[in-house]
Amino acid sequence: QVQLVESGGGLVQAGGSLRLACAASGRTFSSYDMGWFRQAPGKEREFVAAIRMSGYTVYAESVKGRFTISRDNAKNTLYLQMNSLKPEDTASYYCAAGRSVVVVRSRDYDNWGQGTQVTVSS
Repeated sequence: QVQLVESGGGLVQAGGSLRLACAASGRTFSSYDMGWFRQAPGKEREFVAAIRMSGYTVYAESVKGRFTISRDNAKNTLYLQMNSLKPEDTASYYCAAGRSVVVVRSRDYDNWGQGTQVTVSS
């Protein structure tokens, strides 16, 4: 099991940037696929981005070109750089870890952080 704690959320104006971090503790962080998901009020949790242990990345179409996912295995930390933020990006953002996952499928991840709120004003 790996424990995850997100940070870096906040209130920003449209067009601004935020960098989210997910600090991991526990065993073999480098052996996990990692993902970011978000959930807005009244909506289901949706896939944002993922990075496999190999470094291969996948992005939701809605964030492609604006967000960048990365990982620093030496620091046991996952990042999400968010640029050109839009009001529709407003949501609680969660990091997740799993093994042998279909990266866009939330139920394939069995380790979740507590979430960090991102609010983008119009």
